[in-house]
Amino acid sequence: MAEPTKSTTTKTIPANAQNRYEVTRDDLPLHCPMDGMSLWNSHPRVYLPIEDTGEALCPYCGAKYILKD
Repeated sequence: MAEPTKSTTTKTIPANAQNRYEVTRDDLPLHCPMDGMSLWNSHPRVYLPIEDTGEALCPYCGAKYILKD
């Protein structure tokens, strides 16, 4: 499973195409959709608190984010 990152590459991440995304502390502050995701068919950006529990669920699309250290 590919991990979304904040890299400057031209590779886009399909928005809402997965139910689970692994993120790192480099991706904080976490928001859905993430940078690099195709936004034309997605929802408004929402910031997700993940630091305390290591997991977050997007209230719009239900995507689950897991913080990997």
